[in-house]
Amino acid sequence: MLVRLLRRYLRPYRRQIAFLIVLLVAQTVGNLYLPNLNADIINNGVIKGNLHYILSTGEVMLAFTVVVSVCAVIAVYWASRVAMGAGADIREAVFTRVQAFSTRDMNKFGTASLITRNTNDIQQIQLFLQMALTMMVIAPIMCVGGIILAIHEGAQLSTLLLVAVPLMAIVIGTVMVKVIPQFRSMQVKIDRINEVLREQITGVRVIRAFVRNNSEAERFAVANADLTGTALRVNRVFALALPAMMMILNLSSVAVLWFGGRLVSEGSMPIGNLTAFLTYILQILLSVMMAVMVAILLPRAAASAERVEQVLDTVPVVADPEHPINPTLRSGLVSFEHVTFSYPGSERPVLEDLTFTLEPGQTSAIIGGTGSGKTTLLNLIPRFFDATSGAIVVNGVDVRDQRQETLWASIGLVPQAAYLFTGTVGSNLRFGRPDATDEQLWRALEIAQASDFVSAMSGMLEAPIDQGGTNVSGGQRQRLSIARALVKAPSVYLFDDCFSALDAATDARLRAALKSGTQDASVVIVAQRVSTIMHAERIIVLDDGRVVGMGSHNELLENCEPYHEIVVSQLGEDAAI
Repeated sequence: MLVRLLRRYLRPYRRQIAFLIVLLVAQTVGNLYLPNLNADIINNGVIKGNLHYILSTGEVMLAFTVVVSVCAVIAVYWASRVAMGAGADIREAVFTRVQAFSTRDMNKFGTASLITRNTNDIQQIQLFLQMALTMMVIAPIMCVGGIILAIHEGAQLSTLLLVAVPLMAIVIGTVMVKVIPQFRSMQVKIDRINEVLREQITGVRVIRAFVRNNSEAERFAVANADLTGTALRVNRVFALALPAMMMILNLSSVAVLWFGGRLVSEGSMPIGNLTAFLTYILQILLSVMMAVMVAILLPRAAASAERVEQVLDTVPVVADPEHPINPTLRSGLVSFEHVTFSYPGSERPVLEDLTFTLEPGQTSAIIGGTGSGKTTLLNLIPRFFDATSGAIVVNGVDVRDQRQETLWASIGLVPQAAYLFTGTVGSNLRFGRPDATDEQLWRALEIAQASDFVSAMSGMLEAPIDQGGTNVSGGQRQRLSIARALVKAPSVYLFDDCFSALDAATDARLRAALKSGTQDASVVIVAQRVSTIMHAERIIVLDDGRVVGMGSHNELLENCEPYHEIVVSQLGEDAAI
């Protein structure tokens, strides 16, 4: 998974990577050549007392050191650029794919998991990539080059490598086997931490109101302890692995000095060669340790790449057609033609055989008991879900034959849970129409009965709005959401029980004002309160996913028993006469 992901997203950076490899090769070759020069200084300069040779060779070493340092700095810079660029590309790809997800796809992963995958998981891939672009290029060149040069300097001591290198390979293999499953588990547990923390932050008022602070703190502590336990198990492996590597490195140095010292005393090996051999064997083992550093990051990066690929490989359940059809007119006409909808795995349909038309210039209301399918019906129009059977036609074209953006451009949705974005009142109102003028914003605010409290806010249209609109009341959020839809001026308005937080007087004034602001569009209102929808031209009554009544308020009172019961339960027997 990791290799496939990196191959795809490193393709635009091929030139930078090629330049980076040239720099790293030059840096490594310089590092490998320096011990040889040092050996020459000792053998031909220090031992023979040749100061001129020491100075001239020292100048060459200094020049190599400067070149190696410059190459190292530039290489780190370009490795960081490539790693951060590839990470940004992956993050953008994940974000774009998630934006195309349907509600069903979102529920498959969960919000907390998607946030973790687009932040922590990609960060792990970036970190691995930055290390790999430097160490994984340097390590093999330094290891192979070091072995060749070490054999050249002291073939008799080279047998020590046959012991040290395999021992390090065993340590690396053990680390990989132990930690890969743990890292996979760790990312899932980070998801859980994010989920619990997100719930506690967004639901802090409910938690305090029900005095659940201690139980929620305990729930977080359990998730935190679970993640901590996994992290400790991983770090225990590393705590043993790194000292083991250092022990192999130090014992190898002792062995080189022990056996090399005997060869020097016997006169079979110059002392300069012994110094160079010791440096080379240290470089070889350090290159292996570099590989270990990358190996430490590899399991977690591999687990993260697998999770990122799961998002990127998910084909949205609701997707644009290959050959989309654009409506010739934005009339606002919406038709349901024998529409049935079932959730995956459900035993029976949520909506069954719905057939009706929502006319432009007309207010249509949908009412029914809890669980009757009102919101689900509304969500089928903007194609948040696809109907199991039948067809929904908007502006004369089946919604499945239109590009989703084309369909959404014709719809102004005010959801049940009014949501505002961080910014200002003006930026929220212009969310669907960035070029809207201030006059258009105030007109929408007047219709939505929001101009009075916006005028009273400091800054008015420039007044700040917190994330989710938490600095305004529930009723104010609903009215701003309605104004946002009005600014967009679509051909179809969908109001999903968005008058619930309004008092009766404000509700009545808003509904009366809506007539003038939406006179050419189709208006669909889902509501629980009869008083909100009783003046609609047509009311559709849902019961258990079926249409059991359709007509005006008075017609339904006479002909539809479920509607009659709703009116009596809310307004009393006198209102049903």
